Amino acid sequence: MDLGLKDRVYVVTGATRGLGNATARELVADGAKVVVSGRDEESVAEAAAALGPNAVGVAVDNADPDAPARLIAAAREHFGRFNGVLVSVGGPPAGFVSDNTDEQWQAAFESVFLGAVRLARAASAELESGGVIGFVLSGSVYEPIPGLTISNGLRPGLAGFAKSLSDELGPRGIRVVGVLPGRIDTDRVRELDALSADPEATRAASESRIPLRRYGAPEEFGRVAAFLLSPAASYLTGVMVPVDGGARHGF
Repeated sequence: MDLGLKDRVYVVTGATRGLGNATARELVADGAKVVVSGRDEESVAEAAAALGPNAVGVAVDNADPDAPARLIAAAREHFGRFNGVLVSVGGPPAGFVSDNTDEQWQAAFESVFLGAVRLARAASAELESGGVIGFVLSGSVYEPIPGLTISNGLRPGLAGFAKSLSDELGPRGIRVVGVLPGRIDTDRVRELDALSADPEATRAASESRIPLRRYGAPEEFGRVAAFLLSPAASYLTGVMVPVDGGARHGF
């Protein structure tokens, strides 16, 4: 299938590693051009170089109010157009209700929630019909994940924002989608498993609860996200798509 990605230009945040990087790789492999971002200048430069000439890097924090303007300007300056954005950001600190501090909540809100809202607002003002705004969220949108209280608090609210935005932008031909990773074999998930006394046993227990009986590979997530961002998914909007090996219990 031709996804129609050739020469389309996307901003992908949090793309120096993990799910953002996996999506950027799939977009470029199918002919798109990408602006990738992250907080560390060296990591951003390395990620952009690894993606090749159809990628450029911008070192900026999603929580920075200037981030949206800088990223969209980079897309137009380097590639002459702007067709969509995938908002991805590193997960907030793990912990239970009694563990997480006000400072952790505030920092996570600025980065995970408000930063995503700013990017989406800026993108919605710049995109034309056929444009798309995507959010990397979490399975916690539907089912709280033990030990990830901050994520459980913020991700469902951001999904609600995305749904509202899809209703507002639909008449202009702009789509809004969410992608909900389950246990994808990224550094973040390995770090979470490593918080337990026996990481290997924790992973085995998690895999036993996944119908496909394994963690997903980053490229499996990236391919789904790239499809959702592509013109091939032109009649999909306002949806939250799990990429979790069947782990979600509901329909």
